[in-house]
Amino acid sequence: MTDEDEQGKLFRARMLVLLASVLWSLSGVFIKSPPFQSIPEADRGLILACYRALFAGLFLLPFVKFKYVRWRPALIPLLIVFAAMNILFMTAMTKTSAAAAIFLQNTSVVWAMVFGFLFLKERIERGSILAILIVLAGIFCIVAGDWAGENFSGNLIALTSGVCYSLVVIFFRVLRDEHPAWLVALCLLTSAAIVAPWMWRLGISLTGQQFFLLALLGVVQLGAPYVIFSHAVKTVNSQEAALLVLAEPILNPIWVWLFWGETVSIATLVGCSLIILGLLARFLFFRPKQILKPENA
Repeated sequence: MTDEDEQGKLFRARMLVLLASVLWSLSGVFIKSPPFQSIPEADRGLILACYRALFAGLFLLPFVKFKYVRWRPALIPLLIVFAAMNILFMTAMTKTSAAAAIFLQNTSVVWAMVFGFLFLKERIERGSILAILIVLAGIFCIVAGDWAGENFSGNLIALTSGVCYSLVVIFFRVLRDEHPAWLVALCLLTSAAIVAPWMWRLGISLTGQQFFLLALLGVVQLGAPYVIFSHAVKTVNSQEAALLVLAEPILNPIWVWLFWGETVSIATLVGCSLIILGLLARFLFFRPKQILKPENA
């Protein structure tokens, strides 16, 4: 293969990573849409979490190579924290702004470094320490800026979803020898199964339009971008992929503003800016060892 062919292949892979990021960024557009707003807020997060995971998991099943499927004890805590992350992120999206929800969940990068240091004995480089401090400042701006506001509980839920997401990443590292499509499909379907009995007790009937949007949410926003990203990262190095994936939290609130007119406070804007600055510092100061994107929230 010539250098020109190699460059063309690399360019296409980069565009695929960017496409996956754009698709992941659509979560807010779906969740904040009028058909879903008609679902009672107290129950909306559970319903969306269940059906999004179900449709995404079913979409991924054909990509699972079942000859590599096996059970390991570490799957149990992975399935628990993944289900918690799924419920918390979808609930946060219904209780706070899309900007706060997506950026607070993306603080998982920082929590993953901390947990990696504590549990996996991974080193934290100087660039990572700087990133942690900047992101923590951003978290403080978002949470403290709405201390007594209507979004405060949603912000805390989103922050907790970020902690759970970081634990998902840790367990994916522990299980890195397992078939990735199997892990993600299992996590999604188990998450849906955990929530389903709880959701059915609510007794809420959904319309055909809502079911159609739920299927799109699961397939287009979650299942398809995972497949695209998994294919692309075979060519794109992890640092480039990490930087391109940062398009997701940036685009998410922009789409919600363009489609549904949702605005955010100055404190949230400042906090989100600090978080994205911290994430950029993390990926520009050193090369990450592994990039895993099992869910967005």
